[in-house]
Amino acid sequence: MTYPLPRPELAGQVKATDHPRASTASHPASWGFPNPATPLGSSTYYSLRFSPPGLRDDLAILAVWRHRIRAILVEVSDPGVARLKLQWWREELDKLPAGQPSHPLSQALQGVVYRYQLPLPPFFQMASQVEEEILRRPLPDSAALIRACDADLGALFELMAGCHGLADPDRIASARATGAFCALVYRIRDSGWLARQGRAPIPMDLLGPHGLTPDALRQVPHRTRLPEWLPELARQAQALSTRTSDHLSALPPFARVRARILASLLREIEVLSYQVFDQRLSLTPLRKLWIAWRETWL
Repeated sequence: MTYPLPRPELAGQVKATDHPRASTASHPASWGFPNPATPLGSSTYYSLRFSPPGLRDDLAILAVWRHRIRAILVEVSDPGVARLKLQWWREELDKLPAGQPSHPLSQALQGVVYRYQLPLPPFFQMASQVEEEILRRPLPDSAALIRACDADLGALFELMAGCHGLADPDRIASARATGAFCALVYRIRDSGWLARQGRAPIPMDLLGPHGLTPDALRQVPHRTRLPEWLPELARQAQALSTRTSDHLSALPPFARVRARILASLLREIEVLSYQVFDQRLSLTPLRKLWIAWRETWL
């Protein structure tokens, strides 16, 4: 199949938008590509659009499962109710080996797990990370932040790598580190929106000396100080990227494309001096397409 070649002179644009809200619309009967986790123009969309056609639907099912459990963080304000909803999804995971899940998404997920013999622990790691965020537990230091990112997109990337037949421990580790890098860039981009919810990803070893907590960043005077701390998070992200750079070419397109797009986004955030406390920066769909095309076709 031939993909359109975008005009590079238009591909360098960045747009600023309002911060995202999780959709509460009813989910479709089909969970294949594209779906609510892979909307047209998103980084996830292009990472799967340039993946092997036979794998797109299965990769999209994995992505929408993560999307569904993370939507709990936005859709449910009561922590107790949120944990109950999350526990229901965990129980659905427990039913996968026995062949008895009740939700249509769980049934679709069961087929993916069976086809590729995917391990279940990464699913539970993603769920546990959602619970940590429901409980609003502060991150003590940068190492804890990296672990949180690894338990989120790192775990998802391991599962997606498994769909491509990757089993070598070093390549799986590279896939997870690449996912953690992407997750950290998303947290940097969304830090203003997260701060308004008391969920800012700034570790306590950076906030503590200023007598602040993540919840304090709800207040505008404190939230506008995010650019003081975000460069350190960017350095952590760059360190993750450096760790995986030698192995990135050996990873499947979903990982390479997403990593390249997020690296470009991080550079744009740096150019704009981390001014994300009141806006959400994003590369234009055309620029994402250009990056994805270059990564997979040149």
